[in-house]
Amino acid sequence: MNLQTSSSILDASIPQIHTMLLKPTFNLSLKTLISTKTPSFFLNCSSCRYRSLKPLINPIPNFTSPPHKSPHHFSTVAATTTADDGTTPATKQRLYITNRQQPQQQLQMSGKAEKRARRESPSGKLLYLLGRCSRDNNIEEALRLYDDAVINNVPLNVEHYNKLLYLCSSSDTDLGLRRGFEIYKQMESGNSECKVVPNEATFTTMARLAANKEDPELAFELVKRMKEGGISPKLRSYVPALLGFCKKGMADKAYEVDCYMIENGVAAEEAELTMLLRVSFDSERTDKVYEMLQRLRASVRQVSDDTAGLIEDWFRSDCAAGVGVVDWDVRKVKEAVVKGGGGWHGQGWFGKGKWNVARTEMDETGVCKSCGEKLVCVDIDPLETETFASSLSTLACQRETRADFLQFQEWLQKHGPFDAVVDGANVGHITQNYFVFNQLKSAVNSARRLSPSNKLPLVILHSGRVKGQHIGSPKNKTTLQYWKESGALYVTPQGSNDDWYWLYAAISSKCLLVTNDEMRDHLFELLGTSFFPRWKEKHQVRLSVTKEGLKFHMPPPYSIVIQESEQGSWHIPTVIGDDFETRRQWVCANRTKH
Repeated sequence: MNLQTSSSILDASIPQIHTMLLKPTFNLSLKTLISTKTPSFFLNCSSCRYRSLKPLINPIPNFTSPPHKSPHHFSTVAATTTADDGTTPATKQRLYITNRQQPQQQLQMSGKAEKRARRESPSGKLLYLLGRCSRDNNIEEALRLYDDAVINNVPLNVEHYNKLLYLCSSSDTDLGLRRGFEIYKQMESGNSECKVVPNEATFTTMARLAANKEDPELAFELVKRMKEGGISPKLRSYVPALLGFCKKGMADKAYEVDCYMIENGVAAEEAELTMLLRVSFDSERTDKVYEMLQRLRASVRQVSDDTAGLIEDWFRSDCAAGVGVVDWDVRKVKEAVVKGGGGWHGQGWFGKGKWNVARTEMDETGVCKSCGEKLVCVDIDPLETETFASSLSTLACQRETRADFLQFQEWLQKHGPFDAVVDGANVGHITQNYFVFNQLKSAVNSARRLSPSNKLPLVILHSGRVKGQHIGSPKNKTTLQYWKESGALYVTPQGSNDDWYWLYAAISSKCLLVTNDEMRDHLFELLGTSFFPRWKEKHQVRLSVTKEGLKFHMPPPYSIVIQESEQGSWHIPTVIGDDFETRRQWVCANRTKH
């Protein structure tokens, strides 16, 4: 065989070699992979040992030969000349195209091949099985898989370790605790080439393991290390340390964790504030008890039944009976109430002696049925409302078609403001699973009677609701036309979410919103938990159906939030009851007036 013939055979075989090398090498079951010796070429490849297997993009070395000897180097011009091997110019041209297209086809295949190779590699199969162990809470099987993987040099990444550590932290056995720390130590002990870098989930899980070990100091140290490493801790990262210190009654250390959270912009929620309230109560830190009640007022507003029980225990305690001032500056307290918008003063405990503590309700005017004190309506800063409306507009333009929402804003500026906005789709479905136009019409008429100027409310309806079977009779079409001509109907375009439209209209008009929508889905979660719940409480009108027809339930004339009076009494609303179907329960705590 001469050199030219040998070269031709090699060139013709290159596509087949490419195809063979692009196929995943590891197609054995994981059981086989972890019970038999790993192929020697895999163990000897340092880059493969510590990373998941990827298909080679250019697996064949470049064979260099003179251009006239290799068809890979033919240009279009060269292909038109007579060749020594007897091939025709057309054949050479086709060979040129085929050889030049091969790399492009290979690149198109490489994405899928890479994913398949990663999934079918020992590392990928191990990750899948660890996921099943996590789902089934099977720590024994997960640890067996890990031990076999280490013996057989299966490459592990941070996902593998996180699944293993999570299982260990969720276990209530000594095995999970001991092996969790062993696995983390192994994770950290790798050399620079194979060391796995932990992420937020890794540190948080290790903090939980430290808390299980009753070592809150280590849990707190892990959070600090996370921050020093450029990883932003989440609220869940701090909880193990905070809970551990609170359980041990180490109040000062718990406050240190709390301060660290605040410094790093992490806000405590009800569960964390309740932990701090309990440790403050147990350690008789009356100033801190007062602080935690004020923070619950500012961020939580209505408390769970468990938190309400703890607050009742505090007010009934001897420690609570002994704290407070008898003489306070009335003028200073009034100024503080006005400055804070009403409902609290923040000047500390007032009065002396035992507290009268009771579970109670408010009447429709906001008068406590236990002590007779009337609750106040906490003001909302107008500037805060405008800022929120602007933020809502920005968010809506990102989520909706921008041109559509801007067109709505222009329309609203021309026809508004309104005294009320009606969520048409929600009102039309109050009593039935299908849209009832007469219910909507009744609600619109009722809302109009609430207007001081007898103005029609703004009705927001999706385009799908104003045509076909939803409208029904010609009389209903006439009603729609009347609303439209009066500037009281806006039809949202196809594909839009009308929630953005009626919410923005109500907030920008500073008016009532007629809807039974609880506003708890993802859209409303985007709005945050500070301003929106306060606005909703003061503006939402809900409906129920009675024998006489639709009944409007107006917003309460008082704020459903923890309130501290100028005389030092406290009223704490719970989440039990909603004042719609059942009356809300409150904790009332006051001192007997002498």
